[in-house]
Amino acid sequence: MGLVVRDDGWRMPNWLWQRIAPLLPAPPPHPLGCHRPRVPDRDAMDAILLVLRTGMQWNALNATGICSSSAAHRRFQEWEQAGVFHEIWRQGLLEYDAVVGIDWAWLAADGAITKAPLGGAKTGPNPTDRAKKGRNVRFSARQRGSRSGWRTTAPTARTSPSSNRP
Repeated sequence: MGLVVRDDGWRMPNWLWQRIAPLLPAPPPHPLGCHRPRVPDRDAMDAILLVLRTGMQWNALNATGICSSSAAHRRFQEWEQAGVFHEIWRQGLLEYDAVVGIDWAWLAADGAITKAPLGGAKTGPNPTDRAKKGRNVRFSARQRGSRSGWRTTAPTARTSPSSNRP
């Protein structure tokens, strides 16, 4: 028995399960014909939704008692490849459009990949070097290095011809 012993608000309501269950594909036959009983689809979906809603690691499912992490992840991959989650999303959009309405004439998307506007000296040293002292030892494949291929450079030295660092 795991940590989850009753409905704690993370489980899927019955009305939602009744809408999702018909979208699930039939389980694939086992190649040997006999095997451990398959984890119930509803338990697997509860576990998948718990991971997706909380951002927890798949392996943390083992402590919840809903189902094993390997069974949930295997079912997630199986259903994702079958298009189950895409169909759930599609039907949800269609129902929302029927009930509330989506103005398809006006859509917007936003995103940016830029430097931080308040960056600079305030952000501190680069997290990859953290102003380390000492020396860096890098493999240079005999490019201007010793016969062994290893060379020693200062931490701020130029380490490759394409590098912009001094």
